Amino acid sequence: MKLAFIIDPIHQLDPCHDTSVALMEAAQTLGHEIWITQANWLSVVEGKAWAVLQQVELVPIELVEGRWLSANPWYKLSHRSFMNLETMDAVFMRTDPPVNDSYLFATYILDYIDQNKTLVINNPNGIRAANEKMYALQFTEVIPETIVSADKQIIRDFVAAKGATILKPLGNKAGEGILFLQASDRNFNSIVELSTYQGRLPVMVQTYLPQAKEGDKRIILLNGEPIGALNRLSSGSDFRNNMATGGTVAETEITPREYEICTRLANKLRQDGLIFVGIDVIGGYLTEVNVTSPTGIREIDRLNGIRLGHQVIQWVEQTLQFKK
Repeated sequence: MKLAFIIDPIHQLDPCHDTSVALMEAAQTLGHEIWITQANWLSVVEGKAWAVLQQVELVPIELVEGRWLSANPWYKLSHRSFMNLETMDAVFMRTDPPVNDSYLFATYILDYIDQNKTLVINNPNGIRAANEKMYALQFTEVIPETIVSADKQIIRDFVAAKGATILKPLGNKAGEGILFLQASDRNFNSIVELSTYQGRLPVMVQTYLPQAKEGDKRIILLNGEPIGALNRLSSGSDFRNNMATGGTVAETEITPREYEICTRLANKLRQDGLIFVGIDVIGGYLTEVNVTSPTGIREIDRLNGIRLGHQVIQWVEQTLQFKK
């Protein structure tokens, strides 16, 4: 197979952490060609999606005394070629958020790939429909009590009724801008004004889950099925558990309640073409559905001695075989 990965500039990636590299490495190990491009290298020519692509050869990382170690350099690139993306068997959209104009326009370009010829993971329509905070609101039975509003009084009334809450900007990633909010906070008005840009942008406010002190679980789903999980724990100096904010990771298991959550999401994810997804669960409640460039594979592999990337690429192999 020929697989294209739309990623951030490759020199910015961490081979020991980034899931995109894990997927590319798995594809190479399984004998496939790996090509890379960037969102700003995409074009539409004569009604088809094209890209400036480079073939990449990776030096696989190694697990040494419980740590991933990479070579330096860890990749080798070919010259650039301008190619129709339908010459690829599959295209992975793995550009990191935020979902800004550049990201959004890239998904519009990917609409011009005939998915009967080339599989796109995740489906661009699905990505556009699935704001990573708002998407969870479809599953009210498994999420904490939640509102979305730009109105300061509506937010104040909710916070006053719930006591302790978490405020989340709708467009951020990696825990950016998430705030612990109580009605008694002397900075309440300023926090809401800054977060909503003076009432112009809505934010999400959720009931605070005390179980967050025990971790924030990331579960990886492949075509609606959970294939692995890790628990993220705060550094102690920050209430957020995100790895990007200094949190640590620990081995974990998927509980019956979490399997139930995955089952409730599965059909909707499949309908929306959201094949590779990371959901976040705290205390048995779904808090987020990550569809842009979900991560966690390297950490799950290290903790459990597995290679989830191989499962993903083998699923792609089987799906393309079935389509033929």
